[in-house]
Amino acid sequence: MRTKKVNFYPGLKKNAYPFTPDDIVCGVDEAGRGPLAGPVFAAAVILHPDRPIEGLRDSKKLTAEKREALAPQIKQYALAWAIAECSHEEIDSINILQATMLAMRRAVEALSTMPTIALIDGNRSPVMQVRCHPIIEGDDKVHAISAASILAKTARDAALVSLHELYPQYGFDQHKGYGTALHLARLREHGACPVHRRSFAPVRATLPVAVANTIVGMDMSFDFGEAA
Repeated sequence: MRTKKVNFYPGLKKNAYPFTPDDIVCGVDEAGRGPLAGPVFAAAVILHPDRPIEGLRDSKKLTAEKREALAPQIKQYALAWAIAECSHEEIDSINILQATMLAMRRAVEALSTMPTIALIDGNRSPVMQVRCHPIIEGDDKVHAISAASILAKTARDAALVSLHELYPQYGFDQHKGYGTALHLARLREHGACPVHRRSFAPVRATLPVAVANTIVGMDMSFDFGEAA
């Protein structure tokens, strides 16, 4: 019985592909840009055209159980994959946007097979030697980006579960660092712990005035996001 091949780019018209059949295409996505604590993760994936993976889509639209089931399949069947991160210290130092771009670049550069083009989820691309093409909502349009989304999300969720063991009073295993009502309440009760992002306004508000005033010129924007 012939194996059904997955359409790797279901949201893109063939005449609009930003690459040629000779290109080695990787998908890139991040997880953890909006949370108040922990690192931001990024993943890069080059899917194998002869090893289709059913069920790939934006990780936020999948249950945790489905993501956990797909992640090992991606690692097994992809031509190449890599996961990278930027720490909370780097986020506070260079701002969350630049840290996200850096994590993406690290993921692409860590691939065992170097792509000729990277398809990036969103409207911005990191600066790197590989040619990049941003695709808005690419994590639900391009299967390689969907796969990267799943790997980044499952890796970051696992990291936050580990942080919960170090700082159980914050409930990181439940909200994964996002600014939920529970997290904000625990942050007000206990103050910031070492892995909180001090450049994010809700965290900075809990710091002593002298400390908070030293955080100048940083990107204070944040997004409560989804605690999926």
